[in-house]
Amino acid sequence: MSTCLVVDEMHPSLLPLLAEIGVEGDYQPHLTAAEIPAALAARPYEGLMVRSKLRVTAALLAHGPHLRYVARAGAGVDNIDEAAMAAAGVTLLNAPEGNRDAVGEYAVGLLLALLRNIARADHEVRQGQWRREANRGEEMGGKTIGLLGYGHMGRAFARRLGAFGCTVLAHDHDPAVPADAHATLVSLRELQARADVLSLHIPYSAANHHFVDEALLKGFAKPVWVMNTARGEVLDHAALVAALQAGAVRGAALDVLDNEKLNTLTAAQQATFDYLKTAPNVVLSPHVGGWTFESYARINEVLAEKIRAFRAQADGPTVGS
Repeated sequence: MSTCLVVDEMHPSLLPLLAEIGVEGDYQPHLTAAEIPAALAARPYEGLMVRSKLRVTAALLAHGPHLRYVARAGAGVDNIDEAAMAAAGVTLLNAPEGNRDAVGEYAVGLLLALLRNIARADHEVRQGQWRREANRGEEMGGKTIGLLGYGHMGRAFARRLGAFGCTVLAHDHDPAVPADAHATLVSLRELQARADVLSLHIPYSAANHHFVDEALLKGFAKPVWVMNTARGEVLDHAALVAALQAGAVRGAALDVLDNEKLNTLTAAQQATFDYLKTAPNVVLSPHVGGWTFESYARINEVLAEKIRAFRAQADGPTVGS
């Protein structure tokens, strides 16, 4: 039986699921990032399963000469050096299918909160203020929603938007991304010309760092609402603040920030955060878009199936196939 080292907290269904496919899960979520290289070297692990605790680098992979795959329990892989993985002959498995529905639902909630002033109105009532006219909102129906990125998360959001009577446009850098019935694939220029809302669904990479910058925001034909449930680093937060102050962005809903360790903000990051956290047209949440009880378990199911399929392709059928 092959062995997979699991170094982050996972739903308790994981070990039985791995056992069903002939994999022993060595569950050690207590390990610190500094302790993992030695743990990895202690046994001939075939797999390593991580969330966000650890950066998977060439130096780390050198401690696991028997590794054949790294399983990322989630969608984003920005903590994994994919070039180092390829050089080491190690396959990357991730699980965007596991939390795409959670993100799609949450994005709807964020958009409703943004357009209908839900968070602001809640805060005001708790402060003893009853301001109906000041919190008159706008309906989602009839809005044109522009999705930047049309992978698992963008598609999950698009499927739900149709029920609200929205027009959904999507732009993806990959020309091979398939179309579907839930959105119209368009150029970035057309998306900027037509969108009322910009929703970000692109992964973080060095090439995507601050992809949504001052120039991109200024390129919209009309003031837009901006939403980000992807990764904070794809958005230039200083440019967002400037656009909010200038009225080029009508409001923002951010589930992610460029630095989510709030006690380590640089002076520049602190300045933008201070504005965002006090702006009445900004909704903030702590990276919980994909964080549900259902997705917690579903990610295990997706990863177990991908590990089974990987091993079956490499070695032939395994237990439980």
